[in-house]
Amino acid sequence: MLIKNIESKVRLATFLSLGSFILCFSIASVVSFFAYRQVSDSRKSIYLLDNGNIPIMAKRVDVQANRAAEYRAHIARFHSLFFSLIPDEKYIESQMRQAMYLIDESGAQQYNNLKERSFFSSVLSSSAVLTIQADSIFLDEKNRYFRYYGTQRIDRMSSVITRSLLTEGHLSDLSARSENNPHAVIITGWKTLENRDLSNTAKNPL
Repeated sequence: MLIKNIESKVRLATFLSLGSFILCFSIASVVSFFAYRQVSDSRKSIYLLDNGNIPIMAKRVDVQANRAAEYRAHIARFHSLFFSLIPDEKYIESQMRQAMYLIDESGAQQYNNLKERSFFSSVLSSSAVLTIQADSIFLDEKNRYFRYYGTQRIDRMSSVITRSLLTEGHLSDLSARSENNPHAVIITGWKTLENRDLSNTAKNPL
């Protein structure tokens, strides 16, 4: 009888010990999981000082989470640099230099073609002001392909010309961002599919 009581107590003690171990392990695992998640979430937030005074919280996000928006911004910026000009030689050179950081040799080819056709000389001689407005940008993110639809306005002393602009190209990611290429993207195989006049309105002479 005594032996049976001892065996029962040993089994009970073993059961309680095992149960306590499992319970403690479960609690420790749950606490560790939530602690890890809290630390991970806290690393996604940084605090910026506004002139050394008020801290502003900023969130860190995955680069790929907003990649489509960055692609569109890159495409729009390149076209704005390449097609928005004023009759100032240094300004045109600055625009082209910045644009070339965003594109491969296909951009340099089009730039050289325009130079050979004296396009930039005509901008200077006619005191033309060129502006470009993006109408829409079609983006196939999977295949890194885009089409840019824009409207260009050429304001000369004698007339105002409105043109329809359609270009296409592909996108290639770069390994690092830079001041000259903040989106870490480069346009490749760029082509102008359409650049036709929509209207040509003469200005009234003074």
